[in-house]
Amino acid sequence: MKRRLSILGSTGSIGRQSLEVIAALGLSVGALTAHNSVALLEEQARAFRPELVVLTDERAARDLAVRLGDTPVRVASGREGLLEAATLEEVDTVLTAVVGSAGLEPTLAAIRAGKDIALANKETLVCAGALVTRAARERGVDLLPVDSEHSAIFQCLQGRTGREEVARVILTASGGPFYGMERKALERVTAQDALKHPNWSMGAKITVDSATMMNKGFEVIEAMWLYGLPLERIDVVIHRESVVHSLVEFRDGAVLAQLGAPDMRLPIQYALTWPERAPGPAKKLDLLSCPDLTFLPPDGENFPCLGLAREAARRGGVIPAALNGANEAAVALFLEGRIGFYDIPRLCRAAMAAAPDLGEPALADILAADAQGRAVALSAI
Repeated sequence: MKRRLSILGSTGSIGRQSLEVIAALGLSVGALTAHNSVALLEEQARAFRPELVVLTDERAARDLAVRLGDTPVRVASGREGLLEAATLEEVDTVLTAVVGSAGLEPTLAAIRAGKDIALANKETLVCAGALVTRAARERGVDLLPVDSEHSAIFQCLQGRTGREEVARVILTASGGPFYGMERKALERVTAQDALKHPNWSMGAKITVDSATMMNKGFEVIEAMWLYGLPLERIDVVIHRESVVHSLVEFRDGAVLAQLGAPDMRLPIQYALTWPERAPGPAKKLDLLSCPDLTFLPPDGENFPCLGLAREAARRGGVIPAALNGANEAAVALFLEGRIGFYDIPRLCRAAMAAAPDLGEPALADILAADAQGRAVALSAI
């Protein structure tokens, strides 16, 4: 299937790898967006010649417009530019790789414009899973997971006719750089320690989320919405080698797993070629040289963020949005060296306690809860 894409967040880790895949597959790009990475977005614009490029930072966008003055590429800025990129008429698929809840509004706009979504922004479903999945059903668009774990589940479910066949899904987690460490040692870790992921090369925020296990907690919430499963049918195991990307257990006891080298280009490519497959740039898995495969239980005592996310999922409403907002703020503070590792779950817990219980929140309620979560986290340091 030939796709024409908008890449929201093209200068981040997922965005850059997506463009590698797009180049290898010969797909075309309608729009690219970033926050303020002027030089890299200029380089991408010259290589892929999209109709539109967007920098949400307006000063950076003015600089980029001057730099691209010798090309036909149009430059836009701010929230309006991001929404235009998400809804560009000649685009059929929007890959959302914007970090954090900033991806929610453009993703919803793209769905309402009838675009298929290659989803790499987990906060969209964490904060507003009910709204997003309902909008996708109403518009008849596909939500195609890009995260390696959800791509694995998606692949294992191909050809299955009903979710009643699924006993549970099992998300694998590398455990990040700190798995096996005790609390006393974890209290002393720094942001630089947290950024040393053993298997994956990712952006700073998601790497810290991997270290705290919040990333896996968010994936649990995502799985509920992507696959229509209750919380009790979604499990997590620690798999340090990152070769088995996730598993599905069926009601007859059979378990299907998707294996591959730890290379994000493979799940990105499957989202862009589904339901077909094609040769691509991802590393191939060599079973004769891969390490022994091990599976361990998550450590909920020393890594409480996974439990916080499961609690947010049980409570529902705007609680996941409050958790997300607090987590984004807390991770930023941790990266700046202003708080410690265990302050992240402490601030997230405070934000969840302060959030209201709402049955069926509207988008405005979700955005307000996300903002309140950030404010609670910032005020509690």
